[in-house]
Amino acid sequence: MSEAANTIQSVHHIGMTVASLEAALAFWENFLGKPARWTTVLNRPYLGRVVGIPDVAIRAAFVDLPGGGVIELLDYQVADRTANTDATANPGNVHLCLQVSDAAAAWRRAVDCGAVPISPEGPVAIDGGPNLGAQAAYLRIHDGITMELFQPPRKDGST
Repeated sequence: MSEAANTIQSVHHIGMTVASLEAALAFWENFLGKPARWTTVLNRPYLGRVVGIPDVAIRAAFVDLPGGGVIELLDYQVADRTANTDATANPGNVHLCLQVSDAAAAWRRAVDCGAVPISPEGPVAIDGGPNLGAQAAYLRIHDGITMELFQPPRKDGST
């Protein structure tokens, strides 16, 4: 294993660039049932160097996920932003997978909060591979971002 690989400790956060911080917060705060931990405008000089956009200002919010982890919502205050296509098969498309205890209940809640289901019938039973017996569903949330809900297989083997 390389020396660099040995330095990785954990995922710190997942950043999502959004068209509207308010719309993204409306989904996450409703879906998770709690407010964002922190909202601010990020505009320190270092930031332009990190993201490669000199003098950038970003309206931002941190949303804590159950079990640990943070979603960082980023509303860049720049001209000429272009939305990415939301097609799952396109290179560069990324999804966020949340482990849930009840995929059907989480799917209904996400849809009630405005998510658009990819499989309209709800979570699908995984019928092979290392996740045999699990349930999974893809949904599109704000800005065409893909969210997966994943319910691990039950210990007794039932779905």
